[in-house]
Amino acid sequence: MEFFYFDDKKMDYANDQRYSSERDINVVEKNDTRKVRLTLRQINQLRKNSEVHEFEKAAELEFIQGMYGQPTAEELAAAQA
Repeated sequence: MEFFYFDDKKMDYANDQRYSSERDINVVEKNDTRKVRLTLRQINQLRKNSEVHEFEKAAELEFIQGMYGQPTAEELAAAQA
């Protein structure tokens, strides 16, 4: 789910623009024991991705609670009328 998201307009999966393979230039070999140093740009991108992930998770949770949650008194009255 990190590289694909559900597009509301086309009702199909689409590429997530947060990941770019052109920027992913780190090739780590099995015998490479050097510690990877993150730049401020990479740390900022990680923070932004984390914020977007939290927003998507909250929106999905709200949708699920609306679908499966207990109906309010107003909704029950409207359904019975």
